[in-house]
Amino acid sequence: MKTTIDKAELKKQIIYNVKTLYRKTIDEATPQQVFQAVSYALKDDIIDQWIATHKEIERTDAKTLYYLSMEFLMGRALGNNILNLCAQDEVKEVLEELGFDLNTIEDQEPDPALGNGGLGRLAACFLDSLATLGYPAYGCGIRYKYGMFAQKIEDGYQREVPDDWLRDGYPFEIRRAEYACEVKFGGYVTVTKDETGREHFGQAGYQSVRAVPYDLPVVGYGNNVVNTLRIWDAEPINTFNLDSFDKGDYQKAVEQENLAKNIVEVLYPNDNHYAGKELRLKQQYFFISASLQTAVNKYKKAHNGDVTKMYEKVAFQMNDTHPSMAVAELMRILMDEENLTWEAAWEITTKCCAYTNHTIMAEALEKWPIELFSRLLPRIYGIVEEINRRFVEEIEATYPGNHEKIAKMAIIYDGQVRMAHLAIVGSYSVNGVAKLHTEILEKQELKDFYQMMPEKFNNKTNGITQRRFLLHANPLLANWVTDKISDAWITNLPEISKLKLFVDDPKSQQEFMNIKYQNKVRLAKYIKEHNGIDVDPRSIFDVQVKRLHEYKRQLLNILHVMYIYNELKSHPDMEYYPHTFIFGAKAAAGYRRAKLTIKLINSVADVINNDKSINGKIKVVFIENYRVSNAEIIFAAADVSEQISTASKEASGTGNMKFMLNGAITCGTLDGANVEILEEVGKDNAVIFGMTADEVINYEKNGGYDPMQIFNENQEIRQVLMQLINGFYSPQDPELFRDIYNSLLNTYSSDRADTYFILKDFMSYHEAHMKINELYQDQTRWAHIVMMNTACSGKFTSDRTIQQYVDEIWELDKVTVEL
Repeated sequence: MKTTIDKAELKKQIIYNVKTLYRKTIDEATPQQVFQAVSYALKDDIIDQWIATHKEIERTDAKTLYYLSMEFLMGRALGNNILNLCAQDEVKEVLEELGFDLNTIEDQEPDPALGNGGLGRLAACFLDSLATLGYPAYGCGIRYKYGMFAQKIEDGYQREVPDDWLRDGYPFEIRRAEYACEVKFGGYVTVTKDETGREHFGQAGYQSVRAVPYDLPVVGYGNNVVNTLRIWDAEPINTFNLDSFDKGDYQKAVEQENLAKNIVEVLYPNDNHYAGKELRLKQQYFFISASLQTAVNKYKKAHNGDVTKMYEKVAFQMNDTHPSMAVAELMRILMDEENLTWEAAWEITTKCCAYTNHTIMAEALEKWPIELFSRLLPRIYGIVEEINRRFVEEIEATYPGNHEKIAKMAIIYDGQVRMAHLAIVGSYSVNGVAKLHTEILEKQELKDFYQMMPEKFNNKTNGITQRRFLLHANPLLANWVTDKISDAWITNLPEISKLKLFVDDPKSQQEFMNIKYQNKVRLAKYIKEHNGIDVDPRSIFDVQVKRLHEYKRQLLNILHVMYIYNELKSHPDMEYYPHTFIFGAKAAAGYRRAKLTIKLINSVADVINNDKSINGKIKVVFIENYRVSNAEIIFAAADVSEQISTASKEASGTGNMKFMLNGAITCGTLDGANVEILEEVGKDNAVIFGMTADEVINYEKNGGYDPMQIFNENQEIRQVLMQLINGFYSPQDPELFRDIYNSLLNTYSSDRADTYFILKDFMSYHEAHMKINELYQDQTRWAHIVMMNTACSGKFTSDRTIQQYVDEIWELDKVTVEL
C-alpha cells in the first residue's frame, strides 16, 4: 500500500481512467470527466487506508462511535480528500502538466445534497475532526437523491429546483449491499407467550423497504485514518407485483417501489401538511433503524453474539432531536430480536445513547401526533408508551402529587409524542452547544429535567475545522499564517495565537490586509459573474450568510440598509464609507415569511443598486444558492460578520467562527457562541449590540414591550416601515410586504407583535454600524482588530469540541494506523 502520492503513477492513472471511463484522450476530456478520473485515481489509495483503519479498529479495544444525524452536509469531497491526504502539491502539479487547473476541476464536483445548513455542516466538521484525531466513527444519514433543493432567484423570489447531485454518479461512494437490512412501517403488533409466560412481540401486516448503505470515506489529515459517512438508500423488497398488475391494480403493482423511492427522494419534505409529516417521520425511522440494526449486528459479530456489554464499546450520539427515536428502536432490537428483558435492554440503551440539543426553537423540539406515530410505527409507539409510563412513575415518586411536573416532563402528553423528552430520558448525557445555550436549557427550556437529573447535563461549545475553512478555503491567508508561525495550527488551532506577536507590526498588517483585498476581488468577480453587479472591493464587505429564519433577523439587516439609504438620500453629504451588504440564505420551501424576506432583500437591491445619486455608497447583493462551495469564497472576503440573532435564540452558530478565523469583525448580539467569541477576542475587537438573553426572556415571560411605541416616536424607523406598504420597493404591488409590516407592529399575522424584537434592537444595531463605519476608516486600528480575530480563534476548532466529547461523554481510545 502507498502512503504517499506518486506523481508519475497518479498521472498515468488519470490518463488511464479517462481512456477507460470515457474512451477519450486526455486532450478531449472535459473538466467534469477529469474530475471523475482524478477522484477514482485517489479513491484507490483512500480505500486502502480505509480498509487498514477498519482492520485497526477490529483488533483494538477502541470504542466504535456511531454518530447519528439527519443533516449531513459534507461539502465537496475532492478538495477535502486531496487536502487531508497532504497531496495538494502533487495533484496540482500533475493537473497542470495535463493542462488543467485544480480549482476548475474541484468546481466540477457538486456539493452532496445531504444537509440542511449549519447543523449539517457541523456534522461534517465533526467527522473531519474525529478522523484527524484518530477516533473511529461512523456518521449515519440518508442518501437523498435531491437533497434539500437548489435555490434559483427569479424576479427576486426564491424558487426551489431539484438538486440532482447524483446525476453523474458520485465517485467516492462505495455501495455496501452486504449490510442491507429491512425496515418496517405500519401494520400491527403481534404478541405471543413462551412456556415461561414471557411475552414476545412482533409486527405483521406491515410494509417494508430494503435499506442499502453507501459508505463515503472521511479522510483524517495526514494520519492514514479513514472513517465513514454511511448514507442509506432505500430499495423495494419486491420491485413489481405482477399479480396486482394483471388484476388492473396498477398503483398497488408499484407500491413497494414508490415507498422506497419517496423515502430517499428529498431532504426534509415540506411538513406543513399531513403527507409531508408522515414522510418525514418515515425518513427518520428509516435511517435510524438501519443504522442501529447494523451497529448491533457488527457488535455481535465481534463478541460471540453477546450484546449485554455493548455499552462498553458503542456510543450513539443523537445529533439534535431528529434521531431521538434511536432510544425506542434500540429497545425494540434488544428485546424483540435479542430476547433481552426490558430491564436489561433499558440498561444497555441508557448507557449507549447520548443527546445533543442544538436549539430551543419549538419547531426543532419535535412533537408527533399520537395518531400518526402509532399508525406508522406501532411497535415503536408501544415501547415509547412503556418508557413514558415508567418515567411518569419516577416523576411521581420524586415530586408526589405534582401534576404540573408531569405535564411539563411526560414524553406523551396532549396527544403528542415529545421527541426531545424521549431523548433526555433515554440518554446518559444531554449537552448544549455553547455556554449560554446550555445555561438557558438548564434554567429555562429544560429546567425541570435539569432539576431532576442534573448529572446528565453538560456543555460542548461547537467548533469548525480549520482545515476546511482556512487551509482549503483561504490558501493565501493559510500560507501567510504558516510562514509566520509554522504549520502546527493545521492540527492544533490554538497555535494560531502566536499571530498576536504580529498584530501591531506595520508590515504584517499590510500583508494581512492585502490578502483580504485579494479575496474581496475574488468575491467581487463571483458577484459580477453570477449577479451582474459591480461591487467595489475597497468597500466594506458586510456579510450575513446562513439559513433564513426570522430569529436570525435578516429582516433587521435589510431594514437597516433601507434606513441608511434614506439617510443618504436626505443627507447626500453624510460621511459614510462605501458598504457592500451581502446576503446569502435559503428559506424552507413552506416558510412563507422567510421567502418574502428574500423578495424584500432583492427588491431593495434593485432600487439601491440602480440609484446613481448615492454615488455607490451602498450596494446590496443576494448570492443565489448559498452552499459550501461559494461559502468558502465569502468567508475569506468578509470584513464584517453579521451575527445578529435575537439573544437567547441561536444555540451556537458556527458561521461566526468561520468569519472570525478568516479575519472579520463580529457585529452581533450576546447570543450563542458570540458570547465566547467576545471572551476570546476582547470587547475592543468586536461590536456588540442589543438586548441580552435575560432581557429578551424577561419580555417574553412578563410582557412590557410595545413596538408601536417605537413606530410612533421614531420618525426614521416609521419611514422605513411605511416603505413596506406604500409601494416604494414594490410599485407594482404596494401590499406585497404587508405581512412583514404586520408581523412587526400587530398580531394580524403572528402571535406577538415583533416576536424577535427587531424594532427594540434597531437603534442599538444602527449605533453598532456607525461604530464599524468609524473603525474601518482607521486602517491601522482595523488591521489590528481583524488580525486579533484570526489570532484568537483557536478555541473554536471542532478538534477541541470532539476532544471534549471524547473525554467527557464517549471515552474513546485513539487508533494509530501504520501502512
